[in-house]
Amino acid sequence: MSASGRVRWAVLVAVLSLLLAPLAGTAVAADKPSVKLSKSQAGTGSSITVSGDGWRDRALLMILICGQAVPSRGVPGGTNSCANADGRAVTTDSKGRFSRKLPVAEPPVPCPCVVHVATVTGAKAEADAIFQVAGHAVEPLPAETDGGRLSVLTDTRLDGSGGLLTWFGAPPARTLVFTVGNVGTSAVKNPVFQVGTAHGVFAPQWEEQQWRGTIQPGKKARLELPVELTGGAHGEYTVSLKYGGKVLAEQPWDVGRPWGVTLFWILVCLVVPGALFRIGMAVVDRVRPRPAGGIRHRGLRLPELALRLPGLKPSTAAHAATPTSTLPWFSPDADPGAAGGRLSAPHDDSPTSPTTPTREGSP
Repeated sequence: MSASGRVRWAVLVAVLSLLLAPLAGTAVAADKPSVKLSKSQAGTGSSITVSGDGWRDRALLMILICGQAVPSRGVPGGTNSCANADGRAVTTDSKGRFSRKLPVAEPPVPCPCVVHVATVTGAKAEADAIFQVAGHAVEPLPAETDGGRLSVLTDTRLDGSGGLLTWFGAPPARTLVFTVGNVGTSAVKNPVFQVGTAHGVFAPQWEEQQWRGTIQPGKKARLELPVELTGGAHGEYTVSLKYGGKVLAEQPWDVGRPWGVTLFWILVCLVVPGALFRIGMAVVDRVRPRPAGGIRHRGLRLPELALRLPGLKPSTAAHAATPTSTLPWFSPDADPGAAGGRLSAPHDDSPTSPTTPTREGSP
């Protein structure tokens, strides 16, 4: 190739690079989540429109107004410095865009303030936009310390498993395991972490836990912090780790349903009605009226009781113990046993015998 040809080829490559550079920058920028506001300042009682681009498609986002924050530092205080009660949720479309009206409310801490947008589920992503709440107090941000700073070096995990008591409603418990490194210039001694547990889209409930030890600059340490939920908890939970007002990591936790509690209530629903039925039948059997002349003895029968009575001969006792009853086809007046106590055939002394003398005056 001649020298002129090489020059023309170099010029062509340079021109193509200049033309494709803006397109490449646009593509990279589009992948980063962004937030835009219809107003940069508004007072309480009004509303603003928050729109965004570059988010995951069909992602659930939470929009909040937070104080003591700037986009360069994020929200150091976490959601505790935000107006959580007036936040709004929104779902992005198939292109990762959204638009949502947000009521203006004063955060619990002074401004500078931002509109904070973050994902609720899935991969973590967030973005902030500067916003001023009219009439709200403004204070300078606390200075960043140049001492020890901890950073999570490995993915967090939850160790442990449930047992029989957990199956019957005992509080589920796990151990949050992670490795941190000191990226600051001074040692970190006995750091205090905040471990939060959140159910679904609700804000996490934080609990302070102190790790005993010292992490020198440039060193790392493996930490284990206990995590425990309330009794009978089940569903999708998120365990968050925060240090120095900044969330370091989040770990999902799918807690199974305590089926032992369900089994217990099923047994209660079956056993209690059966016991009540038996008690009711026993009460009915005791209070119902007895037939006339009927005597009911428990334990000893009437013949046995009569045989044990003193002064009674066996024959007399047996006769007394034998109940007499009238056959249903005999009326009391026609009972043949009432006259002579005999049920045999007629004898010679029967009134109908021809040899029986009759009284005077009889025909």
